[in-house]
Amino acid sequence: MAKQAPPDRARLSDTSNPMLTLNSPYLVFLGSTTNALDAKTGRGLVDWRPGLCVGQSRLPGCTVDLGLPDMSPAEAAAAGAGSLVVGIALTGGAIDKSWLAVFEQAIDAGLDIVSGMHTRLASIDSLRTRAEAAGTRLVDVRVPPTDISVGTGRKRSGQRLLTVGTDCCVGKKYSALAIHAELEKRGIAATFRASGQTGILIAGEGIPIDAVISDFVSGAAEKLSPDNDAAHWDVIEGQGSLFHPAYAAVTLGLLHGSQPDALVLCHDAARTHIDEYPLYPIPPLDQCLESYLAAARLTNPNVKFVGVCMNTSGLTKTEREDLFAATSEQLNLPVVDPVKTGVAAIVERIILERE
Repeated sequence: MAKQAPPDRARLSDTSNPMLTLNSPYLVFLGSTTNALDAKTGRGLVDWRPGLCVGQSRLPGCTVDLGLPDMSPAEAAAAGAGSLVVGIALTGGAIDKSWLAVFEQAIDAGLDIVSGMHTRLASIDSLRTRAEAAGTRLVDVRVPPTDISVGTGRKRSGQRLLTVGTDCCVGKKYSALAIHAELEKRGIAATFRASGQTGILIAGEGIPIDAVISDFVSGAAEKLSPDNDAAHWDVIEGQGSLFHPAYAAVTLGLLHGSQPDALVLCHDAARTHIDEYPLYPIPPLDQCLESYLAAARLTNPNVKFVGVCMNTSGLTKTEREDLFAATSEQLNLPVVDPVKTGVAAIVERIILERE
C-alpha cells in the first residue's frame, strides 16, 4: 500500500483553532481491548503515520499488538513522545474509567492526551484539573465545527468519490487513502476528505460526521467537500453502513451530502453478518450496490460504482484471485484488496468513466 510521508508536525483542524498542532510523536493507548477492530485508530496511525508513533500502552488483558514497543507514559516521555493518543474506538465512544489511571500518569509525565471518543476529555473533572495544573492539553478530535448548515442539495463543481461499506470496519478509510494516493501518483488532482477521528488524525483535518447533529449531517458532508475545479477529485472517507441497525443514519446523511459521482463498495471477505449484530446478515453484494445507488441518486442521479475493495487478509493468494474473478464477473466491476493488490484497477476505471 502506498503511504503518505509523515509530516514534521501533526496538525489538526479545530473549531476554536483552525490549525491545532499536536505534540508528536505519539504513545498509542490500546486499553484492555481484545478486538482488533476496536483498535482501528491505532492501526491507522501505525500504517499511515508510522513516523509519528513511538510506542504502545496496553492494560492487562489486552491482546491487540500494533508491533510498537510497550511503554509506560513516563518511558514514552523519556523517548521523546509528546502525546498519548487513544488508539481504540469502542461502540458508543465512551471513555472507560479503567483508562483514567494511565491518562493521569500521562499528564504527570508531561504528555498531552488526544482522544477521538465521544466523551469529551475536559468533561472528566479529575483529568481537567490535573491537566490544568501540569500545563498539558486535553485534545478532543471528535468535535465538529459549529458553523454547519443544513444540507442544500445544490450540485457542486468538481468530482467526488465516496467509499461505502457492507458493514463498519471493512476498509472504507484505507480504501479512500489508497485511491487518493494512486490518483496523486498519476498526476490527478485529488484531496482525501476525512470524516472520522482516525482519518482526521492521519490527514490533519476533516469533520467527524458521526458527532454531527442528525439534521446537519448532509450539510456537514457538503462543507467537507466544497466546490472545486472541474477535474479535481475529493476522495471522501465513508462511515458506517446502510445495512447497520445502529449506524445506517450517518451513512445515509453522508451519502446525500457528498453527492458522489463515483462509489466504491468496501467489504470484508470473511464477514457474513454485521459485526456484533449476528441477527443481521450482510446482503449479497449485488443487492448492496443496488441499495447504495438507490439512496445516492436522490442528490446525484448520475452516480456510478467504479469498483469493490475487499479485505482478504484471511485468504490465500489462490482463494483471493478466485474470489476476485467471480465477483468481478458478477458485478462487472474491478475488485481489489487495497493492501494486498493496490487500487490501480479502480483508478483506471475512474479515468475510463470520466473520458
